[in-house]
Amino acid sequence: MTGLWVLLATLVAAVAVGVLLKARNGRVREAKPVRELPGPVAAALDPASAVTLVQISTTFCAPCRHAKAVLGPLAERTDGLHHVELDVTDQPEVAQSLAVLRTPTTIALTPDGRELLRVGGVPKGPELLDALRPHLTARTP
Repeated sequence: MTGLWVLLATLVAAVAVGVLLKARNGRVREAKPVRELPGPVAAALDPASAVTLVQISTTFCAPCRHAKAVLGPLAERTDGLHHVELDVTDQPEVAQSLAVLRTPTTIALTPDGRELLRVGGVPKGPELLDALRPHLTARTP
């Protein structure tokens, strides 16, 4: 009988963790303080755009392709928004210096490198655009 209770408790805990992770996926969060941007990130910033979305990805990351499919078209149809994907498979120190713990992670940066917000997981386009609206002028989709 004890084994049944252990199994039931394990199942409940696994479901709770799954629900929590699903709820956090794609949520727009406040910016994390970054002292200095790593070279590859600083080089990816577009000085002509109000906001650059830097997508931190890895080679074998399936959700990264979905994030790119959301962010690419969003940047194309929005004035002042630029998207760049940065593969950190061979440069983990970049992810470490940005405090990135999972891929994809999208970081919104100003031309001078100030972090506005970040999204862990696949971003939700409308929520991201609403959070960025004060920083840019959007065209009608």
